[in-house]
Amino acid sequence: MHGNWQAIGTKSNFCSFLLINWAEIMASAKEWISAFRLRTLFLAVSTVILGSGLAIYEGKFDLTIFTFAMVLAIAIQILANLANDLGDFQKGTDITGKRVGPTRAVQGGSISAEQMKVAISIFVVICILSGSLLVYKIAPFVSITAWISLLFIGLLCILAALFYTMGKNAYGYRGWGDLFAFLFFGPIPIIGTYFLHTHILDFTPVLPAISIGLVSTMILNINNMRDIENDKRSGKKTIAVKLGLARAKIYHLTLTFLSFFGLLSFSNLFASQHWFNYVYLIFSLILFKVLRDIRFKSGRELDQYLKITSLSGLLIALSFVVCINL
Repeated sequence: MHGNWQAIGTKSNFCSFLLINWAEIMASAKEWISAFRLRTLFLAVSTVILGSGLAIYEGKFDLTIFTFAMVLAIAIQILANLANDLGDFQKGTDITGKRVGPTRAVQGGSISAEQMKVAISIFVVICILSGSLLVYKIAPFVSITAWISLLFIGLLCILAALFYTMGKNAYGYRGWGDLFAFLFFGPIPIIGTYFLHTHILDFTPVLPAISIGLVSTMILNINNMRDIENDKRSGKKTIAVKLGLARAKIYHLTLTFLSFFGLLSFSNLFASQHWFNYVYLIFSLILFKVLRDIRFKSGRELDQYLKITSLSGLLIALSFVVCINL
């Protein structure tokens, strides 16, 4: 009997130990939601909507593919945000005292570095599981080369999310962030989603994918223009730092016009020539308004345009999909 009570006591102590340590690992829901940076998810969602909408345009759509692709896109974006938070903290970028953006979770102490590492690991697992399910879903319909290529591309997406600011050779500190943002939040997820639905690769999704990829680059450029002084001090050599604020704004102008003409070119080449097929261009005007508004702004004044640009990307993707399928 005594042995049984001792066993129960041991189990009770063990459970208490687990609960205490779990509480130490996990921060409050509010702090995690803030760390996820929900305002950045608009464009991740738009890549799946756009790729799926283009598949509908070709007469193909699979709800299961859409669902798991959406989970994967959101998980990769959150993974990138968490890894960026931890990476900048480890390199001292967020603790110079000159940061003008919102206080990051690890920087502010609301989430510890160890907690962040656990969360990053969880989202890596979510990415692997959702990506594997997508490949499993289409494996019977494509060649071995195709699904192995998809697994490889999925791995690259996870690595790109992790090593923007993490690690000794973080590409975000070497001026490669804009290119990776363009590729991994534009052509790769959009063309990839299109392929998952249709099982074919053709030119149909290329121009819209380039356009949304350029919107992703705009978001990063606004972020980097805002943080330009802090990044200079911490040795983070972004495109904005290399160009300087004035030329970074000219660069932003180029991105805006190229994005606009990418979608317009698709409509001219593929969509029927009715006026309602071009209604989505109204939402592109938001990006031109942002372009006008940022001309004389710097630092913290630029922060509001991150959410506006991200939301604009989602509105453009949604309206574009509706317009081409009318």
